Amino acid sequence: MDAESTEPGTRAKILIAAATMLGENPTARLSVRAVAARAQVSTGSLRHFFPTQRELIDTVIAAMYDLEIPDDPITDRSLAPQERLLACLQLMLSHVGVGSRARQQWGALYEAYVATAPSEDQVATYHALDRMGRHRIEQWLTVLADEGFIPADRIEARARFLSTVTTGIMTERALPSEAVRVDTEEETLRLAVHAVASAWPTA
Repeated sequence: MDAESTEPGTRAKILIAAATMLGENPTARLSVRAVAARAQVSTGSLRHFFPTQRELIDTVIAAMYDLEIPDDPITDRSLAPQERLLACLQLMLSHVGVGSRARQQWGALYEAYVATAPSEDQVATYHALDRMGRHRIEQWLTVLADEGFIPADRIEARARFLSTVTTGIMTERALPSEAVRVDTEEETLRLAVHAVASAWPTA
């Protein structure tokens, strides 16, 4: 057994390195070599804890699921429930930026997942990140459902709807359209918040 793999904290170092890589670049390929280098551990040590790349990816995403967001707007009870959810969605969009920053991020996503057929590992990473984003929205909706602001049924479907709306806004920011109008985006988000707070139509 690699002596390094028995050192206390080695597994945590690996997970922190991989999570940091994804935080810096959501399209980062979490290869064994790249993550081991970032964590400053040997590839043998990494494989001791994570025999496959898929296991590494799944563990990293699972660990990121329940990380607390500093100053998460959903906990700010001084705001009305709908304003808290609106602020949460705006927080998601703030990480994308506008203009060249938004285009750079969208371009990276396109190159990683659209321009050529993505590898199995890339697909797994994308699906995991997508699930994590929707999970965060589900957490916000669950808080509001527990408070009686929104219906408690179909939380997953409502989260998917809000995820689709924010993805559309992110894409629009990257396209060569008119200058981003914050008031227009806010109006779109307010309509989306109103939709998830209303009784969900049955099929």
